[in-house]
Amino acid sequence: MPETIITALDIGSSKIATVVGVKTESSDEIKIIGFNTTSARGIKKGLIVDIKEVVDAVEESVERAERMAGHKINNLFVSVGGPHISSLNSHGIVAISNPQGEINDIDVDRVIEAARAISLSTTRQIIEVVPRDFIVDGQNGIKNPVGMTGVRLETDTHIITASSINLKNIERVLDELGLNNSGFVFSGLASAEAVLTDTEKELGVVLVDIGGGKIDLAIFVEGALSHSSSIPIGARHITNDIAVGLRVSLDSAEKIKLYLSKNLTSKKKATSLDFSSLNLPENITDISLPTLVDGIIAARLEEIYKLIFEEIEKSGFTQNIPSGLVITGGGALTVGIIEIGKRVLGLPIRLGIPDKVSGLVDETNDPQYSTAIGLLLYGFKNIINKNNNFKNFGNILKEFNLGVSVNKIKDFFKQFIP
Repeated sequence: MPETIITALDIGSSKIATVVGVKTESSDEIKIIGFNTTSARGIKKGLIVDIKEVVDAVEESVERAERMAGHKINNLFVSVGGPHISSLNSHGIVAISNPQGEINDIDVDRVIEAARAISLSTTRQIIEVVPRDFIVDGQNGIKNPVGMTGVRLETDTHIITASSINLKNIERVLDELGLNNSGFVFSGLASAEAVLTDTEKELGVVLVDIGGGKIDLAIFVEGALSHSSSIPIGARHITNDIAVGLRVSLDSAEKIKLYLSKNLTSKKKATSLDFSSLNLPENITDISLPTLVDGIIAARLEEIYKLIFEEIEKSGFTQNIPSGLVITGGGALTVGIIEIGKRVLGLPIRLGIPDKVSGLVDETNDPQYSTAIGLLLYGFKNIINKNNNFKNFGNILKEFNLGVSVNKIKDFFKQFIP
């Protein structure tokens, strides 16, 4: 039975995760067959600051995932996030080309191309163009206009851009290792694929992916991605606060934070915790729980939620998110994060777990792997597999200048068809 194998590479501030997934033609289910996570090196707030260290870390993660999967990795989808991400909504309009007025795929491509014809700095690059809505002769709310009849086709799109310098640095890392990039995907969009339900997207929801050095946001309204952004603060800031507040090293603070995440629930009545099992070099064994949770962690979480709310207000969709927030990413397991968020924002909040796959799920059914699992789901949804060569026409379009028409691109490929 023919199989499709896809690899996802999540380059984060705290970890580099490589996940290999497989899907057969007889099943829609994606099975995880290879997995590895390696501590990130040379990355700060989603940006590469030392290429050599990133190359070494990515090579280590990919090689271990290859050994587990039993397959050579050549192509992979790569996550992109951090403060260099920005977005805008754009409108495109074209006349229907068919004399009978029937809308076809070429018309859809043309109107999306018209919407992406925006003024862009030479330091920015478009990584995603997502149609939010189609309008045929003034009738809006159309999700797929192909086959309909009209004279004029319009679309509202959401465009995500990233720093071209950072993207080139990632490309250089992959080139050093002989790996082919199947496409850049915004981390927030990837995580949304893994943890959001269709109902939440339709009603309106905010995906919040809390990483080590950044928080990626993706706002969905009426089923479509409508706002993307990133905040340069993350779970590592909580670790720093614990280190300063308790006068311990960052390593010890991280161990304490993880211990709390795994062992403390809001129902516990204890006023102190015993950390003797952590064997901390500072020889701290007993810490006041109210001081640690309410005095240190809660204060930082409140600040994070205020920044998230400011970003939601800036998007203009504050009244369009009745489903509230879905929190995912490694920082989503921080103690008290759900309760504090509900108190600060007054919105529904739930934890997002990437449980839409099978296989090695014991390792990957964890919020910190939402982006990696989402990359796989995105990849299987958006590629065309033919003779084991991946042709993602969406990504091919991204590499062409805006002045190149879709028809020219299609003519280019026709010359290779016998």
